[in-house]
Amino acid sequence: MTEITQKELGMISDALAAEALNCKKARMYSKTLIDCDLAACMAQIAEGHEQRYLYLLKLLGGN
Repeated sequence: MTEITQKELGMISDALAAEALNCKKARMYSKTLIDCDLAACMAQIAEGHEQRYLYLLKLLGGN
């Protein structure tokens, strides 16, 4: 496997932070929305962000 460059590491780190923030916001919205359909949609969006976060973390050798 090829090594990750410093630039790539920085980009992955930035993407991790963005995915974590987006997941957190979507989860918050899913719990505060009154419309059940919109809340379910936000929960799905949060799940997608969480999956991308976990994938990026795996690229860095985390869990």
